[in-house]
Amino acid sequence: MKAQVLEPEEVVEFVPQILNLKKILVPIDFSDMSKHAFQYALRFAEQFRCEIVLLHVVEPETVIAGTPLAVDVFAELEDDMAAAKAVLAAMAASSRDRLNSVASAVRSGHAPNEITKAAKELDVDLIVIATHGYTSWRHLCISSTAERVVRAAPCSVFVVREKEHDFV
Repeated sequence: MKAQVLEPEEVVEFVPQILNLKKILVPIDFSDMSKHAFQYALRFAEQFRCEIVLLHVVEPETVIAGTPLAVDVFAELEDDMAAAKAVLAAMAASSRDRLNSVASAVRSGHAPNEITKAAKELDVDLIVIATHGYTSWRHLCISSTAERVVRAAPCSVFVVREKEHDFV
């Protein structure tokens, strides 16, 4: 049996059948890099005709037991969540001319944990996440949400780096 050689256009048409993406999760921290990752997700969604879910995680202030609260941490958390919902809704609405199915959600908690939990609960096929590319001591001090998501994700993860070749 002789192997069949596909032309580049045929390969592009064949890829959606192989991957079969239905839902993409895009964690958004409102940085330029996360907005860039959203652009990648939009291109994937256009190509594969799938849904996008934008997710923002509000990390609550840590309260040390026994110390008096100078501010109402819980009121600030609710304000932050309401503001994030409004911005995500605007991002989703602005992309509806390119794609019909863009949803958004806001959660509170530790970002890597909430992203992986959302991926499981929403049964997503792909997470498109940005990384800021910190190395050495900055990485140790800041840690990497993207790295933790890659390690714990229940699905494939596409990481968009700051220092990269632009494909979109």
